[in-house]
Amino acid sequence: MKIIGFVGLPGSGKGEASQIARQQGLAVVVMGDVIRQEAARQGLEPTDQNLGRIGNALRAAEGPDAVAKSTFEMAKALGKDVVVVDGLRSAKEADFFRAHADEFHLVEVCAPAKDRLKWLAARGRPDDPGKSQANDGKETDADAKIIASTREPDSLAAAALEQRECREMGWGMCEAMKIADLKLRNDGSLDDFRTNVKKLLGLLAAGDTI
Repeated sequence: MKIIGFVGLPGSGKGEASQIARQQGLAVVVMGDVIRQEAARQGLEPTDQNLGRIGNALRAAEGPDAVAKSTFEMAKALGKDVVVVDGLRSAKEADFFRAHADEFHLVEVCAPAKDRLKWLAARGRPDDPGKSQANDGKETDADAKIIASTREPDSLAAAALEQRECREMGWGMCEAMKIADLKLRNDGSLDDFRTNVKKLLGLLAAGDTI
């Protein structure tokens, strides 16, 4: 099994890259789903605070590669030759995949902080900073996302993002990004980013030299 892993700070575009992988027919496993499933098992809401606490507890109890181990089992169960893994958080996780997969490529996805905060607000997932809690029934979810994607990030959302980044860097994300084999920049248009992701995934899946 070949694994293509995505690493990057929150909101950098890993989810978009993974969606493109699905559109290309590649299997995708999201590492955060391991944490979200554990939150559901415990009957907890998937907020950033809850997910962060669970992530810390799993790594403290089972080691820094605990989430990677569960993710790898999920990937193996798919029975595919190529699997995209979204959301590595540490070099230890990268080391685990590199040791257990037949082939492993780590790709860093990077984007400016201001853009990442806007995109997270637009995404509107329960664990995202900047998620709007107000809705008087007059706005649809689509309307809210459009508004969120165009407005300036507020200080509370920025502080929440900084807190989340600090937590994930404490897991070793900086080290993971440093050892990435390749880098995808998400600092231009969305169309350009999608085109670059398609090209990169096509080359890696085919085993071509980059």
